[in-house]
This record gives sequence, C-alpha cells and structure tokens, in this order.
Amino acid sequence: MSKLKVLCFGVSVDGYGAGPNQSLENPLGIGGMALHEWVFPTEAFQAMHGEGAGGTKGVDNDFAHRGFENIGAWILGRNMFAPSRGQWKDDGWKGWWGDNPPYHVPVYVLTHHPRPPLELEGGTTFHFVTEGIEAALNKATASAKGKDIRLGGGVSTVRQYLSAKLVDEMHIAFAPKLLGAGENLFQGTNLLELGYECVGYVPSEKAAHVTFKRK
Repeated sequence: MSKLKVLCFGVSVDGYGAGPNQSLENPLGIGGMALHEWVFPTEAFQAMHGEGAGGTKGVDNDFAHRGFENIGAWILGRNMFAPSRGQWKDDGWKGWWGDNPPYHVPVYVLTHHPRPPLELEGGTTFHFVTEGIEAALNKATASAKGKDIRLGGGVSTVRQYLSAKLVDEMHIAFAPKLLGAGENLFQGTNLLELGYECVGYVPSEKAAHVTFKRK
C-alpha cells in the first residue's frame, strides 16, 4: 500500500524550510540553499546528477539514497516547479531541473491554473492539478501502483498535507543554520495534536536527521 512521505526535507534549526524573497536567482529564498549542504557532496546526489562515481558515504548518503527508494510518484507545490505566479507564461520553462529532471516518475504539481501535462526525458511527466491536495494525492496514488509517493514541498504544501493528516512519514534534515525569516515549517502546526511521533534521531556532521510517523 502506498504511503505519502516527506523525505530529505532541509530545515534550519529555527524551523525554516525556505528563506525570504524566493526568486529565480534564489529558488529557496535567501540563504535557503544552505539547508541542503548535507546532501550535495553525497554519492547519491552526485549519481542523481550524472556526475559519475564519487561522493561521500555515511549517514547523509544513506538518507539521500532512501529518499528515492520505492518512489512511484511525486507531489510538488507550484513554486517547486516554477518561480512564476498567476497564469502560466508561454516561455518554455520546464522546471528547475531542465530537460531531464531527477524524478523519473509522474509528478503532480499543485496549481490554480490549468495547463497540459509536460513530458520530459527519463520518464518524468509533470501533471498540473487544480482540484486540490486530495485530488493530487489520489492521482499520484493511482500512478504509483503500490509504491510510495514523495511530497517534495514547498513548505506551505507540506503544511497543508500535515494539517490534513495525510502524511504517513516525514524525514527532516535539520541543518545547523539560522535563517531568521522565510517559510517556517512548524508555524501553526501541532504535530502532537495531529498524531505524529518522533521515531528516529540520527546526527551527522552536517545535519540532524529526524524521522516522524503518524500513529
């Protein structure tokens, strides 16, 4: 049976999953890229980007690998696909990753503005869902065919699914960084009241990997 999982989600120690002033130049907001410094050097990340053999192993690499195991579909908020707002622009934008994104499965993008699916290299097809978070989950579940669904973000999207008690598992990589502003993952979210418990804590030199599950 498919599970909805948040995996490898970088958060600052003061709770921010993205910095302020997100833009084309700063897709994760000012300072936001620092939340993912734990994953960039790993063997899993290097392989995902086709950079050949190499990369670090150990705790961080183990979690990075798990982030792609048994994943049959993804769900993303619009900002995880494009920096634009409002009606879609006819500008040829294909997502932050270019012609061959790392998903390699169907990806469901939440939006208020319809557009046709976008099929790219490597088995990735972006589907644009205007009917809300549950509709996106239903479509992703059908596509996943028993495999899990990864909820990629952004912060607002994760909060919506958490509040609806739809997330089964969540792995947060707490980076030793302070952002001070931006999008706070836990703002207005009481994980205890929503039925989540902390089931794992594994520190590395670059992040503290914390795992949550719904009871």
